[in-house]
Amino acid sequence: MKRNIIKPTQDQIELLRCTGSNNKTEALEAMHSLAQALQVPLRSALLDGDILDGIFAVEELDPSATAEYPLDLYQTGQENDYVAYQIPSEGALPQRTVVGDAVTIQTYQVGNSIDWPLRYARTARWNIVARAMEVLEAGFVKKMNTDGWRVIIAAGVGRTDYAGGAPLVYDSAANVGQFTKRLVSLMKTTMVRLAGGNSATPNRGRLTDLYISPEALEDIREWDKDEVDDLTRREIFTSEDDGGPMARIYGVNLHPLDELGVGQELQTYFATLGVSMGTNDEEIVIGLDLSHGDSFIMPVKEPLSIFEDDTLHRKRKAGFYGWQEHGFGALDGRRILIGSF
Repeated sequence: MKRNIIKPTQDQIELLRCTGSNNKTEALEAMHSLAQALQVPLRSALLDGDILDGIFAVEELDPSATAEYPLDLYQTGQENDYVAYQIPSEGALPQRTVVGDAVTIQTYQVGNSIDWPLRYARTARWNIVARAMEVLEAGFVKKMNTDGWRVIIAAGVGRTDYAGGAPLVYDSAANVGQFTKRLVSLMKTTMVRLAGGNSATPNRGRLTDLYISPEALEDIREWDKDEVDDLTRREIFTSEDDGGPMARIYGVNLHPLDELGVGQELQTYFATLGVSMGTNDEEIVIGLDLSHGDSFIMPVKEPLSIFEDDTLHRKRKAGFYGWQEHGFGALDGRRILIGSF
């Protein structure tokens, strides 16, 4: 996760100095003004920078609104239900009514707080306050990362349309714990097969992004020229791990995630769902179709609000607290595919 350093203006530095004033009224007024000034950059950091970036569509709702979303008329497992009928020589065209379902996404509040000694404020130690803001931000981002990816994994596990009922795609010819380009190919083909339609269907579902562990990335770096062409090898070797895709294989963007891998957070959560991986496989990879933008939703009923904590003044401290109300939903399971190796 990139750090979002909040660069102060001269007015903000002066506000910080005033928060350390012995005049309580002046100190609290300065804290209030500083909290409002920092709310905008913090809110921007929350919605723009994390490992969910580019996956969930953020939709700000009125606090009284219900986060209800209609599901597509086509659902996983209904590939053979949508048909046309031959018109008889006599009689009317058969009438068929199709009714779609809707899902309500539950939203919930997330809160966090931070404080620091007033002596840092009197000397306008902005670097201390900036670091405190990073910690405050990181708490919110960590919670969002965990909740969003758990929704994605649970939705992938919940698919019922895999061939033979198998929950995961895997390369049966691979060595134990070896990430192969054949797995990418298998997942790409499986995503298309289960997307519905046929080869001429416009905007058909496809595998666009694959999220892998650092260990899988190491396997890729060991691929020789017999497995990938020189251009792709150069792209892999020279790419920087900056949070974006590090390379493209078969047109699929590869994203390394530290949270994936044996014993890591997302792998541990997957294990709690009671789903079996391929024989002797050790970890999962997560494939997404981000070409449509119609499945991953993040309704926000209350954007991040930051407040000054005036109860800290008697302890010769200053600080902020804040909260946000949001939720996560995956509306279409066809956009998620989990593999293992």
